[in-house]
Amino acid sequence: MNRVRTIVPLVILFILVVAGVSYAQQASKIAIINSQKAFETSVEGKRVLGQMQDRETKIKTDIQKQDDSIRLLENKLSTGRLTMTNEALLGIQADIDKKTTERKRYEEDATRDAQQFSGNLVQKIRAEMVTIIENLAKERGLELVLDVAQSGVVTFSPTVDITDEIIRRYDQSKAATPPVKK
Repeated sequence: MNRVRTIVPLVILFILVVAGVSYAQQASKIAIINSQKAFETSVEGKRVLGQMQDRETKIKTDIQKQDDSIRLLENKLSTGRLTMTNEALLGIQADIDKKTTERKRYEEDATRDAQQFSGNLVQKIRAEMVTIIENLAKERGLELVLDVAQSGVVTFSPTVDITDEIIRRYDQSKAATPPVKK
């Protein structure tokens, strides 16, 4: 009888351990990443953001110069209406029209080029980070990695957030790679 009392709890404990292990094997391992944060806080992301801001600043400066040039011609046109010949007025108006068209084309082309430039850089970083995310997922046995910035996740435990680890590994991978000379 004492033997049965000793064996029964051990059998029950064994069954619970086996059930727990099989449940743990069935439970999905999920992680969360915030791709926006990873992009903005990684060293490479900050560098790319700086490049995009520099381009935007240059475009704005160039457009401002063109606007100033057009304004000067418009002032010249309005102040010279009474003293200039009709031909001179038409010439100035033609210059205004030409510069306005050039400005519009420049803005459209520059905007399109800047969007393409930033899109290419962001896509490159994203592809590099996805490789790191996949490697980390394999290491940790993760079955699913969700992106908070794009998936609409409502809530999650900070313990499943791998963003900081991805940033650290991405920065390390970039530090190990020599910069490409242009």
